[in-house]
Amino acid sequence: MALARTPRARWIEEGLRTLAAGGPEAVRIESIAQALGVTKGGFYGYFENRGALLDEMLDSWELATTEELIDRVESEGGDAVTKLHRLITIVASADQLPTEVTVDLAIRDWARRDEAVADRLRRVDNRRMSYLRELFAAFCPDPAEVETRSLLVFSVYIGSHFIAADHGPRSRTEVLKHTRNWLLTPPS
Repeated sequence: MALARTPRARWIEEGLRTLAAGGPEAVRIESIAQALGVTKGGFYGYFENRGALLDEMLDSWELATTEELIDRVESEGGDAVTKLHRLITIVASADQLPTEVTVDLAIRDWARRDEAVADRLRRVDNRRMSYLRELFAAFCPDPAEVETRSLLVFSVYIGSHFIAADHGPRSRTEVLKHTRNWLLTPPS
């Protein structure tokens, strides 16, 4: 009886988990194989080398955090405010899954030391901002306000993971919910 191969996607998923936990230096074929409970020989059936795995990890992250996320938001329809609410809800729910958030943060850290990764991050962030602008422009006529609201939503997504401040009698969840509602209120 032939042994089932570990699917390519599992190598990529484990690579992303490893990246989130320890940065790009931690992404090693041997450690990923060990985490998957397989030998490293199966790796070479899918990838030429570690660099190929890293590229595919970035491809997977880029697709999941741009086009797949946008498709998910768009698939249920609704007006721009409804879509923004849905987008923020989906992204906020990722906060409950540390790997998804820490992968994004790990890639940001990696991009500080690797120009190719920085270029990829810039492309992803530009796509994310473009989608936010598109949605805000549907109910904000002022281009400066569109840019401001887009930047604030994106900044809250990235920055809230670095802020350890308390919010007085309010919880972080309450403050973020109020922030979302404030940002999604159409201008008068």
